[in-house]
Amino acid sequence: MDKYEVIIFWSEEDNVFVAEVPELPGCVAHGTTQEKALSNAKEAEKLWLDTAREFGDPIPEPKGRRLVFA
Repeated sequence: MDKYEVIIFWSEEDNVFVAEVPELPGCVAHGTTQEKALSNAKEAEKLWLDTAREFGDPIPEPKGRRLVFA
């Protein structure tokens, strides 16, 4: 499994934890606990990568370090 950074945060609006994989555009999942959100994000990551491979889309290499946001 590739090692992409996952960011987990609480969504007050949705009342769930949201897990985002910023290096894979649109790859987001949620769960009632942080653990469930992470598990769902790993499944979403797998589906994202499988779909990209199926359609021949480019797949970014994991940066292997913390992302920096300005």
